[in-house]
Amino acid sequence: MGEGQAWLGFGAAAVIVVVALSRAWRAAGLWIALAIAGQAAALSLYVAGPTVTYQHLRLEGERASVAAAVLAVLVQTVCVAVALGRRASEVRAFAGRVLVGWRALAFVALLALAAAKLARPAERSLLEFAAATSLHLVALGNLALAAMSLPPAALARLEDWLARVLGRRGASVPEPGRLDAFAWTCAGVAFALALACNVFAYERSPHVPDEIVYLLQARYFAVGELWLAPRSVPAAFDLDLMLLDQGKWYCPVPPGWPLVLSIGVRLGVPWLVNPLLGAASVLLGYLFLRELVDRRTARIGTVLLATSPWFTFLNMSFMTHALTLLCALLASLAVARARRTQGVALCIVGGAALGVIALIRPLDGLIVAAAAGLWALGWGGARLRVTALGTFIAAAAAVGALTLPYNAALTGRASSFPIQHYVDVVYGPGKNDLGFGPDKGLGWGGLDPWEGHSPHEALVTSQFNLFALDAELFGWACGSLALVWLALLGARRSRTDRAMATFVFAVIGSSWLYWFNGGPDFGARYWYLAIVPLVWFTLSGLRRASEACAAPARAEAFVGVAVLASLATWTPWRACDKYRDYRGVRPSQVAAAQLRELRDALVLVEGRRHPEFAQAALLNRFEDPRSTATFAWLRDVATLDALLAAMPNRTLYCLRSGQLVGPLTPEAAREIAAQAQGGTR
Repeated sequence: MGEGQAWLGFGAAAVIVVVALSRAWRAAGLWIALAIAGQAAALSLYVAGPTVTYQHLRLEGERASVAAAVLAVLVQTVCVAVALGRRASEVRAFAGRVLVGWRALAFVALLALAAAKLARPAERSLLEFAAATSLHLVALGNLALAAMSLPPAALARLEDWLARVLGRRGASVPEPGRLDAFAWTCAGVAFALALACNVFAYERSPHVPDEIVYLLQARYFAVGELWLAPRSVPAAFDLDLMLLDQGKWYCPVPPGWPLVLSIGVRLGVPWLVNPLLGAASVLLGYLFLRELVDRRTARIGTVLLATSPWFTFLNMSFMTHALTLLCALLASLAVARARRTQGVALCIVGGAALGVIALIRPLDGLIVAAAAGLWALGWGGARLRVTALGTFIAAAAAVGALTLPYNAALTGRASSFPIQHYVDVVYGPGKNDLGFGPDKGLGWGGLDPWEGHSPHEALVTSQFNLFALDAELFGWACGSLALVWLALLGARRSRTDRAMATFVFAVIGSSWLYWFNGGPDFGARYWYLAIVPLVWFTLSGLRRASEACAAPARAEAFVGVAVLASLATWTPWRACDKYRDYRGVRPSQVAAAQLRELRDALVLVEGRRHPEFAQAALLNRFEDPRSTATFAWLRDVATLDALLAAMPNRTLYCLRSGQLVGPLTPEAAREIAAQAQGGTR
């Protein structure tokens, strides 16, 4: 799906459809169609693919298949440049109202800073930054022209429609409210997007090593076990993030997320858990925004959250972040409402949610606790009563403390976290600790730029995350952070602006202390808690743009077209180009192993630990004593001999590229093992 002609064909279809449906809009319809077609063409110039890499532009060695995409982008560039030249006075007037003086240059510089990823060699990296920034600016001009070209009659009809759907314009105070049909619709859209990606791109199966062990952990939690019995030949069942220690074989990650995932396991639908959590986050996000802004603004923010590709793909996944965000929103909403009502019951719910975060991602729990604590103490508004504040703290502490007996059960000490124990045992003491130093890091050369960890490396990897955020937050061709930059360059700052900015900097700053930035899996995922504050600043930038327009609906039309283009191009492109068969995991292949009778079989999985063995390992049902088929890693002859000795009289098969080979004799199995000698991690 990365081939240029596929996306250009879609863009051409979009031109025909939009023009046919926008006769009353005429020029605006053409600009909307060109924005969609231009983004489709631009995406075909990027290389992402299902590997553990960031997307980058094809700057050399382009295939003939992308020549049409280059031509389309050039046509878009010429059209936008000519049209903006004819409207130069309007553009200058608008820019003069929102980006006075140095701010215009600062806006372009920030746009460029996040347009591409730092890379080597420097010359190529500079060229990519220049090309990507140009694409952003062309798209920005195209979206602006679509909004500027709306005729007065169409603009009036648009304003009437927005008033009916979003609410009246002009309300300047928050309007705390309940869930309504609009919020439920947005939640349904978010659920449908995540579910579609999960079913069609992810094939309802985990792909990242972390996800695989989360599901395995959820399975043994679902039957009431804290660990699995050790395998007779541990080397044949070696998985990343699984530790054999003191007679216990377990996943060392915190228990909060696997416990929730185990509910889906018990119901037979673990792949539905995160899409449902994402839908619930949309509902809580709407209620939270209603505590802070008027209904119209809250509804626009809810649309931005529900349609965010970053939000969609993490909700598609089996990662921890959807549950973490849901709990953070629940804690924030509880504090916001308790500040208004001084209700104690809300503090119990909010504190418990905060404690759950500590059971999922402890560092995120610390950040949310600090932010919620400052807010509860009166920063930026009313302070909670002592009773309410004490209840909030007690609930958070009671739930968060549940990790102590869990730690003791696995490691023997309540103060020893299993994940740190795992890293100390497998990689060496202190390798995974926060802070700087030459000893930090696990030797992941492809994902960790330099050995050790330093402030310089923290800044470089932060730029990686900033680039991923700009691409994936909303999937806008002009850069997802365009309105965020506009808001941050404004002269006015509300108390809520300062609180949101402080939280974002806390999330980013805490990540500086860790040697790993999260890599390209699901964007800037270590910054995920910042998604709602980033929506907030996008709304602030939209407000600034609306105030500078003679007709405020034009600014909202700009955002609407950007969202439409993203849904039509960016989200399906990312789903098909990256997350289909991501990291080499092909669930449809290993499913073939379940189509034959494998009772009392020993299936030897040929290939690497990940993805070949990792995806097949989930076919094992270690938590189910009735299961007799065993899938083991055929890593070398010595491991095979140990397996044959430990599991005699088993029917032998080999799983090779998703196909079962066999039954095999032990001699034939040894011959295959000899060829596979030296299987890699």
